[in-house]
Amino acid sequence: MTNQQTTQTQQHSAEDAALKEDIRLLGRLLGDVLRDQEGIDVFQVVENIRQTAVRFRRESDPASESELNQLLNALSRDETISVVRAFSYFSHLANIAEDQHHNRCRRALQLADAPPAEGTILHALDKLKSAGVDLAKVEEFFQQALISPVLTAHPTEVQRKSILDAERDIARLLAARDTPQTRRELQDNTDVIHARIAALWQTRMLRFNKLSVGDEIENALSYYRITFLREIPRLYARTEQDIAQFWPEAAEHDPSLDYLQMGSWIGGDRDGNPNVNAQTMRRALLRQSETVFEHYLEEVHALGAELSISTRMMPASNELLALAERSPDQSSHRADEPYRRALIGIYARLAATARELGTRTILRQEVGAAEPYARAEEFCADLQILAESLKQNHGRILIKPRLGNLKRAANIFGFHLASLDMRQSSDMHEAVLSELFARAKVCADYSALSEAEKVALILSELAQPRMLVSPYLQYSAQTTSELDILRAAREIRCRYGKRAIRNYIISHTETVSDLLEVMLLQKETGLLRTDCNPADEAGSVCQQCELDLMVIPLFETIPDLRQAAQIMRDWLAIPLVRQMVAAQGDLQEVMLGYSDSNKDGGFLTSNWELYKAENSLVQVFNHAGVKLRLFHGRGGTVGRGGGPSYQAILAQPAGTVNGQIRLTEQGEIISSKFSDAKIGRRNLELLVAATLEASLMPAPADASHRRHLKEYEEVMAQLSERAYRAYRNLVYETPGFTEYFFAATPIAEIATLNIGSRPASRKANQRIEDLRAIPWGFSWGQCRLLLPGWYGFGSAVAGWIKEGAGNGQGSEEQRLLLLAEMAREWPLFSTLISNMEMVLAKTDLGVASRYAELVADGELRQRIFGRICDEHQLTNQILSKILGTHERLAGNPALARSIANRIAYLDPLNHLQVELIKRHRAVAHDPDKMDARVPLGIHLSINGVAAGLRNTG
Repeated sequence: MTNQQTTQTQQHSAEDAALKEDIRLLGRLLGDVLRDQEGIDVFQVVENIRQTAVRFRRESDPASESELNQLLNALSRDETISVVRAFSYFSHLANIAEDQHHNRCRRALQLADAPPAEGTILHALDKLKSAGVDLAKVEEFFQQALISPVLTAHPTEVQRKSILDAERDIARLLAARDTPQTRRELQDNTDVIHARIAALWQTRMLRFNKLSVGDEIENALSYYRITFLREIPRLYARTEQDIAQFWPEAAEHDPSLDYLQMGSWIGGDRDGNPNVNAQTMRRALLRQSETVFEHYLEEVHALGAELSISTRMMPASNELLALAERSPDQSSHRADEPYRRALIGIYARLAATARELGTRTILRQEVGAAEPYARAEEFCADLQILAESLKQNHGRILIKPRLGNLKRAANIFGFHLASLDMRQSSDMHEAVLSELFARAKVCADYSALSEAEKVALILSELAQPRMLVSPYLQYSAQTTSELDILRAAREIRCRYGKRAIRNYIISHTETVSDLLEVMLLQKETGLLRTDCNPADEAGSVCQQCELDLMVIPLFETIPDLRQAAQIMRDWLAIPLVRQMVAAQGDLQEVMLGYSDSNKDGGFLTSNWELYKAENSLVQVFNHAGVKLRLFHGRGGTVGRGGGPSYQAILAQPAGTVNGQIRLTEQGEIISSKFSDAKIGRRNLELLVAATLEASLMPAPADASHRRHLKEYEEVMAQLSERAYRAYRNLVYETPGFTEYFFAATPIAEIATLNIGSRPASRKANQRIEDLRAIPWGFSWGQCRLLLPGWYGFGSAVAGWIKEGAGNGQGSEEQRLLLLAEMAREWPLFSTLISNMEMVLAKTDLGVASRYAELVADGELRQRIFGRICDEHQLTNQILSKILGTHERLAGNPALARSIANRIAYLDPLNHLQVELIKRHRAVAHDPDKMDARVPLGIHLSINGVAAGLRNTG
């Protein structure tokens, strides 16, 4: 072993020791709480189970498995609840320790002045400069880019906000222990952590009532207060410093830059959610606005205390003096303090604006009345006056601590905080227009028209000056609701600014008419204005064209992805559409769905079809002279497009990023990424760094690279075809598979858990086709099979290898070497393999077999589970040959250690979940025999398993 390897090993050992110490501390305190709250007997039961589970999992002791089963089977119902709660909370506490350990390790690297790590903006800039990218290109990127994480409210966030708040406090206290403390200070810290864990134990972990859209809005806003409002401006400031480190001649960035912006679906996504309507949209923007004003008012008040500059000591600009004169503050004590007077005036205007936009409570009363701001830009302009005056009068250093970040925040978040997307299914739009056409006597049966007839009719109607909707007619509740929500969007844009709502996403886009329908609905509600001359040249900007909401197709299933390029080609060929796109800055967004494409075609085929669709879309858009922005609908699990965002962005096909990317952040992933400010900033930096690299790094231009890429794509196409057949055959063509799935996973119990406002299924039946992709993946995670993240790969590769040997196109060894080369050289395949390896490391057939026992039909159980086991074994064998190792995650020891630290504590939860499900289902049809403790235990175990696996939804 080299000296460097020895040093790294010692470093990892020291790092692991710190993590283990934190986990031991939290585990010990949880044990103390158990002893105090539940008694010594329960504590001893939990401790015996913990020690036995660890021995079984970490020491591979076969006898301990039988002992563990005996301990778990002997539990009373009350003891079962206590054990489930204990192990669930331990999973949560272990996650806190792990997150804080990541922060500790990153800080250690920074203190050691280590080279910039992969995924940092410094690392990206270093690569770009080494590749010959100049400053002009980098600055152009930041001027034109849009990087937007979009928070969505999907039903996989199983924690209550009260639990999240308590855990954040524990994380803060744990981090404080890294600062040198006296023995008494350390004991005080330990006592407070102990108290917080005790409070957690006495806090209800689950919701008794179904989560409402309003609850989801409030949960999301907490992450703005913790992370986004402060960390995004700080990231902007640090990025400026990073650029200056490589290009000292770089000018200070324009404060109006807004390349990183937040988006949201919460309150506007009504696809399959009857609880979302015009009122939820208004509520979402009101609460978003109140949240951002709380931040601005707090920061302006603090600035007033900090900027105590006197004109007796330092002059101020005329603009600043004029701003101070307009302030309602007339105190003689501040006559020579223009910055304070100006800030008092700014505070008063902000307070007036907040009230005008609906805020009822202002914590600090303003000094006097003032005119509200008409737009956020006016607030930004006032802050700029302060900054310019400081620059001109030896006060530049005073901008950095607070004013600089407030200016950035005002520009990024405006008065709306985040852009709220609207989403609805295409069939709903068709139903609404069918009614409008029929009631207006334009077309008796719009739905019966051919696609060409629909397009012609809509284009004709868009050219009409009159409207279809009449104020004198009554419409169905569905049509009235859909029109109301579009009118609400118009109202919201007028109140909070155009960035408040600017995107309309169409689920299940299958035709051009699906897109045109939303244009027509916008015309009917005042969101589309056009007086175009049909003779105008396509692509020229018409001053009369204005489409308030960008019409964005969402291609989700495998067939939809294959049609995406043709649909967009036809869309951009329509003169009126091209006029609208030109008015949007020659930019068009397209959303791609990872979840449904995976549920439809399996893991490998979903990745391949997404890759092909992106490449085809790039060609279409380049030919049309339109910039493409892709919106990636990724979930938490690998089966839903999850996995490390940095690698995922770098794996995108060439030409598909170009400084424009939006991606969803869903479910418990929001909590794991953004509930800690430091971790949140790190995840935001990963997005910016990856987008920067993917956009500006020169692609290899040599013929050899193109030849290899073509070969890789040909192999991937063949693998995808085989994987698709294997997956579809199991999930959609195997008799009894649906029955197996609903019996062998906790899907039925998940559907009753109050973890989201959206139903688990689009229709009230037991069809895989109608089940939402989120609970589909969530269920497979709970039973530790994680099938959507790997099934079909083994069969695909094995069949491809056999075919090569059979027709003389390469031996098994040659084909495996080619796959190993692809895993090293091709980002798409490398990321696919890496994500699949992580999923397989979390998969456990022994645990899954317990869930299979829930299937009453022995023949069905053996037939389906046997096939899954065979595919799992084959996939692991193939993966081992490609990677050259039988050990999962050998190339990522940190992740391997992370999983090992948590996995032992999942075994008891899974075991008890199965037993509780058996009891629950046995009396499901006899309410008199129902015991409320049983479903409670099931739901608690779901919470604990989700916490232990982390990326489950």
